[in-house]
Amino acid sequence: MIWFYLTSGLFLGWSLGANDAANVFGTAVATRMVRFTTAAWIASLFVMLGAVIGGAGPAATYGKLGAINAMGGAFTVALSAALVVAWTVRLGLPVSTTQAIVGAIVGWDLFAHRPVPLGTLSKIMVTWVASPVLAALFAFTLNHLIRRTLPYLRMHLLMQDLMNRAILVMIGAFGAYSLGANNIANVMGVFVTSNPFRDLYIQGIQILSAQQVLFLLGGAAIATGIFTYSQKVMMTVGRELFRLSPVDAWVVVLAESLVLFLFSSHNLQHWLLSHRLPAPPLVPVSSSQAVVGAVIGIGFARGGIRAIRYEILGQIALGWILTPAVGGLLAFLLLFVMQNVFQQMVVLP
Repeated sequence: MIWFYLTSGLFLGWSLGANDAANVFGTAVATRMVRFTTAAWIASLFVMLGAVIGGAGPAATYGKLGAINAMGGAFTVALSAALVVAWTVRLGLPVSTTQAIVGAIVGWDLFAHRPVPLGTLSKIMVTWVASPVLAALFAFTLNHLIRRTLPYLRMHLLMQDLMNRAILVMIGAFGAYSLGANNIANVMGVFVTSNPFRDLYIQGIQILSAQQVLFLLGGAAIATGIFTYSQKVMMTVGRELFRLSPVDAWVVVLAESLVLFLFSSHNLQHWLLSHRLPAPPLVPVSSSQAVVGAVIGIGFARGGIRAIRYEILGQIALGWILTPAVGGLLAFLLLFVMQNVFQQMVVLP
């Protein structure tokens, strides 16, 4: 029964991989600088590494939003978010898995008659605005710095092409690691409180904690989504919102990756606090919002407001508004069905 409950988290991981891999390698694949198969292998490896090594901080935030204490409840919340994300993936829109799972967790809070922690919720919602704004600022700044630096390198076209490909691969790997570290909370965070796994030991030496085992499983599900269904959304991000050059492509991915890393690195947070500097919270943020913000930043740097294709941007923004609302409503309804029709425990006393 445990593995059945985990299937919704694995389905959500698949949906995240199908949707959010576009935010790491979409611009590279769309500009034909990196083959899809190469991008998929690199993204899969580093997503799993990020999930296992750096996923604990953002996942703890979801525990504060709603400590789902029954496997049946965790299954239903993850399933609700996965259905919302899968539906939008079929539409070819890069939407927010973060918003889907947050809406679903709030739906569980309401169904369980638990008070919604408004402080934690507001902290998460602020990042929905902060992440694309920061990504736009990073992309705008990086674009100007790089455009002023490249002429001094005096590279011929072949060298420029090789440099762009190498940078796209390296930044893509960094982006995939940051995606895994930040967004594994969206996939398996609701299962942390009721985690069925134990610490993994080999010859008496602990290799992985129980939580890391859970996150490794979720990372594998994300990798499956990357391989099987991510190309369509890659084209939406890489071509339809704004036409990107190869240099623009890796600037966008770097800006988005920096935002994800900023909100997921415990070491960076500790360093900033130790130097009495403001530190961002360890909160799962939307890689989709970050990459769209970065693309807009490039658009302003290159051509101003008129360079952006606002009809595509409007469709994406509509998805951002509907995603948490639909996720919360669907979770509430499915929790009712699970408890009253299938007689499954979704909330422990």
